[in-house]
Amino acid sequence: MGKAYALLRAGFPYVKTLGMRRITSNPIDLALGREGRLYILGRGALATEIRRYTWDDEDLGTIGGAGTTDGKFLWPGAILADEEENLYVSDEGCHRISLFSRDGTFLGKWGEQGSGPGQLNRPSGLAFDPEGNLYVVDTMNHRVQKFTRDGKFLLQWGKGGTGPGEFNMPWGIAVDDDGEVYVADWRNDRIQKFSADGTFQFMFGTSGSADGQFNRPTGVAVDTHGDIYVADWGNDRVQLFTPEGRYVQKFLGDATLSKCARAYVLANPKPLRLREMANLEPQKLFHGPVSVRIDALGRMYVADCGPHRIQIYQKDACPLEPHQIMPPLRAPSMSVA
Repeated sequence: MGKAYALLRAGFPYVKTLGMRRITSNPIDLALGREGRLYILGRGALATEIRRYTWDDEDLGTIGGAGTTDGKFLWPGAILADEEENLYVSDEGCHRISLFSRDGTFLGKWGEQGSGPGQLNRPSGLAFDPEGNLYVVDTMNHRVQKFTRDGKFLLQWGKGGTGPGEFNMPWGIAVDDDGEVYVADWRNDRIQKFSADGTFQFMFGTSGSADGQFNRPTGVAVDTHGDIYVADWGNDRVQLFTPEGRYVQKFLGDATLSKCARAYVLANPKPLRLREMANLEPQKLFHGPVSVRIDALGRMYVADCGPHRIQIYQKDACPLEPHQIMPPLRAPSMSVA
């Protein structure tokens, strides 16, 4: 896939659900590894840890755990994997970034609490730029900072406020293939786009529950077509936008029982009876989706925090060249072909 003049959007079907309560507990983010490996970051009463997982719904064990010592988390915010599958985890509670190998070996940490250049106050979202440097959303300092992978400060932008380029408790962040940066401005209920050096480009979104509006957006992702995905946490949905910020569609949840959840329910008579009696319509919906991630195949992974699971969808779209499609219309309407 690649950025295109336009897209024939054929569909975005639901694929599968991974995980269940007590395994992928309270997932707030996930990192995508190779060969179907996933690293699911949990934060909540049930578990504060990284769950090593697979596309086939297999549990490979955990990394970390609750605490403030090396290799532990107090209140983790986001997880990211590099090309070697080393894992970077932001910790709001400890104001630091921790680093692990894919098998869970603790490799180091950096960061200290404060408001000066390079200091952190409740860091949350993480994203690599094309050169491998690390952007960190510095939530309570209302800014974005850029570091080398070992924590050397490079630059920063942003301050508290509601104007262009200002933030109110930003959370999620994504970087596209051209190095441009997208930030989920949590308390301002909007997405802002910047150049790599922090120059403001545009923003979209207002407070509300209508199409294209947000209620505390937490996660943002950009695919190779340039489409923008937003985890609209307070509205229990994910929304999809064009590269220009035009609303395309929303996802409300289509979960089925994962493989591990099916095995658990089949082995327990009471959950079997409760599910047999239940209204299943609400069971499939998102409840507090915190993060959205897109892989190279166009699959969308949603960290569905409340129901303790990951829901996965598959993008189906065909890139178009200018000669294949007529110019934009002034008053478009569409009927089903």
